[in-house]
Amino acid sequence: MNTFFKKVVTLMLIGVMVLSMVGCGNKTEEKKQTDNKTVDTTNQKEDKEDNKEEEKITLNVWHLWTTDADANARSFSKVLKMYEEEHPNVKIAIDATENEAYKTKIKTAMAANEAPDVFFAWGGGFAKPFVDAAQVLCLDEYLSDEQKGRLLTGATSNVTYDNKLYGLPFIQWMGILYCNEELFDKYQVKIPDTYDELLTAIDTFNKNDISPISVGAKDGWPAMFWQNASALRTAGVDSCNDALDKKTSFDQPEFIESARIVEELVNKKAFDEGSLAYTNDEAKIIFLNGEVPMHYMGSWLASEIQDEETSLIKDKVVAKNFPAIDKGKGNKNDFLGGAVDCFMINKNTKYKKEAAEFVAYVTEKMTKESFILGAGLPVWKIGNLGDDLDSLSKQLVDLANDATGFVLAWDTKLTGADAEKHKTLVQELFAGSKTPEEFVKEMQKLNE
Repeated sequence: MNTFFKKVVTLMLIGVMVLSMVGCGNKTEEKKQTDNKTVDTTNQKEDKEDNKEEEKITLNVWHLWTTDADANARSFSKVLKMYEEEHPNVKIAIDATENEAYKTKIKTAMAANEAPDVFFAWGGGFAKPFVDAAQVLCLDEYLSDEQKGRLLTGATSNVTYDNKLYGLPFIQWMGILYCNEELFDKYQVKIPDTYDELLTAIDTFNKNDISPISVGAKDGWPAMFWQNASALRTAGVDSCNDALDKKTSFDQPEFIESARIVEELVNKKAFDEGSLAYTNDEAKIIFLNGEVPMHYMGSWLASEIQDEETSLIKDKVVAKNFPAIDKGKGNKNDFLGGAVDCFMINKNTKYKKEAAEFVAYVTEKMTKESFILGAGLPVWKIGNLGDDLDSLSKQLVDLANDATGFVLAWDTKLTGADAEKHKTLVQELFAGSKTPEEFVKEMQKLNE
């Protein structure tokens, strides 16, 4: 009996121990489940954070490249595709408007505080009113020293105001006298290095019923290039910049002489008789079709000259600086041009950091692509391209390597209404309704 009782008690103790172990197991499992729930909650939180980081944003970007015939349009498209592949969370909404209309559009948008997140602009006097009105984002805090170090020396001088950086350029340009070598050879004319040689060439082509030079004076600025480049030769870099910065007077013999040169060229029928009715595009086509021997334009035209789809003069063109003028104060290796084409950012954009990253990415990548396509010269360091350049681009590089100074086109150096007035005055020189003396006196009124 005692033995039986002992066995029963032993079995009961074993049962209690088993139940206890099961209870502990359940509590442990409950704890594991509770812990797992905690982990799941944390993961859900992290997922939400990731989703927030990858949330798509849209940057509205305005520029002025409306046709793929423009090398900068092709360059921008290529770089934009690269950017979008690397930044899938950023959508870029593009709005493109033709050059002259774009100037009005961006000024109107700025005045109404309706500018896009990112916009193409010209530095110097064009963008100065936007900066003065505190409408443009200062980029200094968004760029690293390493990034700034990849820009060429002086590249940002025209987008720096009060020692602060407000834009990033992607190319610089030079004024180039493009000469159709085939026509010069046909009529046994020397491609001009001096103003006297230019006059000789003009006379020879006119005698052979060939209009010497095409210019789209209707748009103002292509005609303006001729007076600006002449002033660069007669007055020099420093005098031009000082007058444009309102430090000295325009009413000087050297500036009168620059206007007299334009007057002389018009009287000698250097320009197509329809030049005041031609837009830049119309005048450009005349040259690209091989109908005239000379066209003075920015280095960006090289890409269209070398494009067989838009040009009949591929590999037939010699690039020259504006002819040297005897007794002029300017250096023969000074150029009209500089780094002025840039992108800027609306100070009121909701996406300052992303916009700054976009502008830095695009401008640095475009400097190489645009250069390869012949649209301009680099402002960011791109290394040696060697044989990747065509013959015309190599000529431009050689000219740039010899450059001693630059003056911006006056309509981008001047501000607002002054720029428009200047272009109108040059058109009046072309039309013969203003004398050189009247021209400089009207220019000086802008400085008073």
